[in-house]
Amino acid sequence: MTNDMPGQPTPTAAATRRIPFAIGAVVIGVAIGFAAVYGVGGLTPNAPGDPACRGAVDVARKVAPLAHGEVAALTMAKAPLRVPDLTFQDADGKPRKLSDWRGKTVLVNLWATWCVPCRKEMPALEHLQTKLGGPNFEVVAINIDTRDPEKPKNFLKEANLTRLGYFSDEKAKVFQDLKQIGRALGMPTSVLVDGQGCEIGTIAGPAEWGSDDAIKLIKAAVQPAAAGF
Repeated sequence: MTNDMPGQPTPTAAATRRIPFAIGAVVIGVAIGFAAVYGVGGLTPNAPGDPACRGAVDVARKVAPLAHGEVAALTMAKAPLRVPDLTFQDADGKPRKLSDWRGKTVLVNLWATWCVPCRKEMPALEHLQTKLGGPNFEVVAINIDTRDPEKPKNFLKEANLTRLGYFSDEKAKVFQDLKQIGRALGMPTSVLVDGQGCEIGTIAGPAEWGSDDAIKLIKAAVQPAAAGF
């Protein structure tokens, strides 16, 4: 006598058929997680333009040949775009805004402790700041943790990252502001901004900012004439 009912697969057959569905679910889950961290579909090409930012597009065009190797994913500006005047806080809780850095080329980076690629990228940003930080350039890494404000501070301390200034936005509005202009699709996100607050280039995802490729590109963006263009 068998317990099999007519028209129903045996337990072994049913389990075998479920395997592809299980694998598919895992693949979909991984894809969703990847999209949540890095974003998909590329940067929005039709963000609103600002004629006053044409100089940044010229810089982007000149340094574009250097966007290779460790910074190959950097998308150079092809249309003039003014970056929103992002607002956030410094380590003392004082309000800051992106326009505080007018006259200086800035690499704006959005990061969070829950973002593994962000945490892995921080030492490279520290190296870049150590190498090039000064009167003409600065890394402005803005943390967007929305719960425990001490967690990102402790992370930087434990990782011995002392050269990066600490900036935060516990409401993560900076992410939404960049998202509205198509420049924040996931985490981490970095935007290279010229001294007038205009986009030079944007990268969705992590980069080896401490690499020779990145340092050469940033130097060229800060001082195009010195790069031999």
